[in-house]
Amino acid sequence: MSSKMISKVEGQTLVLERVFDATREQVFQAFSTAEHLTEWWGPNGWTLTVCNIDFRPEGIWHYCMKCIDPAQGDFYGYESWGKAVYHEIEPNQKIVYTDYFSDADSNEVEGMPPSHITMLFADQDGQTQLISHSRFESVEALQQVIEMGVEQGIRETWDRLEAYLQSL
Repeated sequence: MSSKMISKVEGQTLVLERVFDATREQVFQAFSTAEHLTEWWGPNGWTLTVCNIDFRPEGIWHYCMKCIDPAQGDFYGYESWGKAVYHEIEPNQKIVYTDYFSDADSNEVEGMPPSHITMLFADQDGQTQLISHSRFESVEALQQVIEMGVEQGIRETWDRLEAYLQSL
């Protein structure tokens, strides 16, 4: 059984770690195609209604998460758009990208802090350790997304990834 997510703040960087009961190739692949991402990306009760991904350096992933859970009250029916711009991809080892809040036309949302994310995939006794470093412009920008619930959102998203990997 895999471990749960470890979360820590180091200055203006949010570091998240988790071990998945799957190979490095499987975990990496889950992040690289719309076919995989649409099966697990987003917190509980949310689904990807748009997932356009060009998985290569300087490629863009533009997506929309929509809340489909009536129990989430005011969030029900809400859409949250995002955009990732990839900088570096080392198959089965590393993905580096900048993550933005965006609108449906892929424009970055002002006042919402982008983050520079480095994801590392490492073998760990037949499982995969995923370490994500999300670096923000400032400690205040990081605090803003923490207050928005980013840790819970990623925890739930990675729980969904774990379940998806087990289903493969």
